[in-house]
Amino acid sequence: MARFVREVMTAGVTAVPPDASLVEAAQLMRAQDIGNVLVTRAGRVIGVLTDRDITLRAVAEGVDPLTVSAQAVCTRPPVCVGPDDEVATAVTLMRRHAVRRLPVVAEGRPIGMVTLGDVTGH
Repeated sequence: MARFVREVMTAGVTAVPPDASLVEAAQLMRAQDIGNVLVTRAGRVIGVLTDRDITLRAVAEGVDPLTVSAQAVCTRPPVCVGPDDEVATAVTLMRRHAVRRLPVVAEGRPIGMVTLGDVTGH
């Protein structure tokens, strides 16, 4: 079994700037067939925006997804792990914060994502 996050993470990230509209973010998720994007400023993660965030924090509230920014709806502050953290640490963070995905950050910059499926082998 893998011991470190770097052994199970998916390298690379999909990110949007804080002022990207929710429509832009959702279109990017659809094009990449993913359920989340990172919200980054100057190459640093400031939040995580999921399809669920868009649905519950914007659409269900009746706001216009063309005029609402990714920053306004994303989960902040992001819970992150490092590539040299143990997989057990990632699992603990996911449970504690009730999330299924964590950005992997090295020297303040996102380098990948680790998901619940990655750490459980599914």
